Amino acid sequence: MSYDNIIFEKDQNIAILTLNRPERLNAWTVQMDEEIISAITDANNDPEIGAIVVTGAGRGFCAGADIRDSFNAKIERGEDRDAAKPSKKYVDFIRQSKPLIAAVNGVAVGVGVTQILPFDVILASEKARFGFAFVKMGVVPERASSHFLVQRVGFGHASEMCLSGRLYSAQEVHEKGLTNYVVSADLLMDEAMSIARVIAANPARQLRMVKSLLSANGSECDLSLVQNREAEAIAECYVSAEHKEAVKAFIEKREPNFKNL
Repeated sequence: MSYDNIIFEKDQNIAILTLNRPERLNAWTVQMDEEIISAITDANNDPEIGAIVVTGAGRGFCAGADIRDSFNAKIERGEDRDAAKPSKKYVDFIRQSKPLIAAVNGVAVGVGVTQILPFDVILASEKARFGFAFVKMGVVPERASSHFLVQRVGFGHASEMCLSGRLYSAQEVHEKGLTNYVVSADLLMDEAMSIARVIAANPARQLRMVKSLLSANGSECDLSLVQNREAEAIAECYVSAEHKEAVKAFIEKREPNFKNL
């Protein structure tokens, strides 16, 4: 499939998805969203791909929704509240995907940052800036960000970020726990690819299972239910070809080969 708003490439076992509207700081549109989902679906269906890196072209990562093409267009069309509702399926799709690593190279505002909160790893360039400016546009956070932001940074920091709507530096949000790493701009993609390759070396089925457990159990207060989910998953793992290969490789003192199992 050809894309207008993104660039989709494959580097060995890693898929690289680049938001590509640099003249608008990669501002989000419905078409961009559809292309992102299509590209991630392609990567998920490709047995050679083990992980996905998402970054932005030019100076920005994603400067939020395109005000003219998204918000103003909705107002001019006179869409009612139901027609304007965003998809509720995005977060489930991301949490069921192969591992996703965000390499935030520049400004990430509004949906530009909420779309990556459900990702597995977030790296930021030292030049990146983050803002949850929804309140300044007379709207509220979306894409389950009112959950994921609290999970990542805690209630106090999440409250300040969303109620102020101000921009934060990469170092500020890192100190609050939003990102895994802050690196120099010239090393961002190298670091992201390195992490992606470490993750992609692990068995694909178990990676998906780990993501599923973290999604279901991360906020679960019923520890019996948590353990039941884990027990069901590990029982499936014990009889899997991946587990048998890992044990055999350990005994034979070699690296496991999880491909084509």
